[in-house]
Amino acid sequence: MILHALKEYYDRKAVIGEIAPDGWIGGGIDFLFELERDGQLCDIADLREGTGKKKQPRPFQLPNIGNQALKHTNSGTDANLLWDNAKFVLGLGPKGDLHLQSMIDTIDQWLGPTDDASVVAVRAFLEQGLKDRNHFKLAMEHSEYGEPLGTGSVRVSFRVKETPYPIVFQSPIVASALEREEEGTDHSVIATCLITGEQNVAVAITHPVIKGIRGAQSAGASIVSFNEEAFTSYGKKQSLNAPVSKKVATQYTKALNMLLESKQKLNAGDMSIVYWAEKESDFESEFSAFFEEPPKDNPDIGTEKINALLQSVHSGAYVEDSSKTRFYIVGLSPNMARISIRLWQIATVSEFATRIRQYFEDLAITKPAKEPEYYSIWRILVNIAVQDKSENIPPNLAGEFMRSILEGTPYPVTLLQAALRRIRSDTEYRVKPVRAALIKGYLNRYLRFYPNQSYKEVGIVLDTHQTSIGYHLGRLFAVLEKIQEEANPTIKATIRERFYGAACTTPVTVFSNLLRLKNHHLAKLDSKGRVVSFEKLLMEIMGKLKNFPAHLNLQEQGMFALGYYHQRQDFFTSKKAEAADNADSETMIKEEERA
Repeated sequence: MILHALKEYYDRKAVIGEIAPDGWIGGGIDFLFELERDGQLCDIADLREGTGKKKQPRPFQLPNIGNQALKHTNSGTDANLLWDNAKFVLGLGPKGDLHLQSMIDTIDQWLGPTDDASVVAVRAFLEQGLKDRNHFKLAMEHSEYGEPLGTGSVRVSFRVKETPYPIVFQSPIVASALEREEEGTDHSVIATCLITGEQNVAVAITHPVIKGIRGAQSAGASIVSFNEEAFTSYGKKQSLNAPVSKKVATQYTKALNMLLESKQKLNAGDMSIVYWAEKESDFESEFSAFFEEPPKDNPDIGTEKINALLQSVHSGAYVEDSSKTRFYIVGLSPNMARISIRLWQIATVSEFATRIRQYFEDLAITKPAKEPEYYSIWRILVNIAVQDKSENIPPNLAGEFMRSILEGTPYPVTLLQAALRRIRSDTEYRVKPVRAALIKGYLNRYLRFYPNQSYKEVGIVLDTHQTSIGYHLGRLFAVLEKIQEEANPTIKATIRERFYGAACTTPVTVFSNLLRLKNHHLAKLDSKGRVVSFEKLLMEIMGKLKNFPAHLNLQEQGMFALGYYHQRQDFFTSKKAEAADNADSETMIKEEERA
């Protein structure tokens, strides 16, 4: 199903000319060797674009003979047709002769005896260099290009003077050879293609490689690969276990490589995620913005797209024409020389839009004005990683989190565990807004799938009617901390640094002492109105508690963090209301004293 969807994507892009045609592959050429018709090198053209160290090869459609383009093994005998890196073209390194002979053999194998002047000239250039390396002296000792050519990594092709083709591989003889390859040869294995159902077609013995997977081999890796005896079935070796026509194998590979090089890609831990729709859709171009960290030069672009998504339920975006448009998401992870499929999701655009909208609604929480309105996946995960460092993000956790979002299922419990561990270890900040948002999203989604009469969903702001004991214990801890802070304005370490961990896991061990301590702090407050406000608030919270539990489970520890966070935010966001309340309390006290 995955390969079939990629084949459809190839067809869609091929129609509008955005992907290389059959037998060709997108790539780049750095230098063009200009040859005389007898094979003598007379000039070198620098095709690189850009300036300084940022120069990039000029993009071309390169002949992909044998589906091996852009890939080299250690054999030294797998040269490309009429183009390759300088190691092959100039015979560099310990396998230099092997490289040059491979260039010649590739020409002979695929183009055969020919009177095409440009091909003859290239072959003569390579043969002369094989006999005498001084033939390459102009290139190797070039004052400007000798150094990059000497590295062997730059790509080179040819142009022959007084021939009609700007580059040799653009000759019609090359196009004819590619057509013959796509149709199969007498030595090809004939079978039925499992993707298209075509019968009696030449199938690929090995599939082209996929490049651009984070952590995979730089030379590329395969999705379809059988290279051990244990993988053979009924005597069918290599990719004949899963027969796919040569043409389709090339097409799905081109489509996937194109996606991995495009903006339709995002990373989640060790998983590279690509996505596409069966037809043009705004959702296809905006999908990454929902999850990635926004660019520093335009930090509001992600916010704008997410707001549009959240409003789509009213505006009708992603619904009218997208309720039938299928959207594909595939997550790929490296596995030695292969690529593992970690995620495969198919749904309509509107269904994915609904799931992502629910994800953002679950994470919505009151927060300081300086906080981002929405958090990227990276920002969420880095704030629950050890020391808030991205290299400490558990790779599997990132992938499972992303899977839950896209499938609309409960988040992995390891996500809540990681958040609570980080809160307990971060004595300075404890419950940051991003951590509170994540815990709220986890708990609300969990309750939606596993309803419990003892709990209710957590709101965006403080909820004094919440049924969770852990939530009100968190509120109580926040109030006790606030009393301590106001009683000792210069204090550097509050009960948050010393007692938060014990309070959220084993409340019975600390709250009795903290309540006795608060009497001492209240006595130090100068404002009687403030004392009355705190006592009223404490009375309201204590009315929700029958006793202090000996232990709180993970869900209640999460509720404790949310209660603490909500109460703290309520203190910061309602100062005017508190000031007015204090004034009323002072007036009431004076009236009572007069009475």
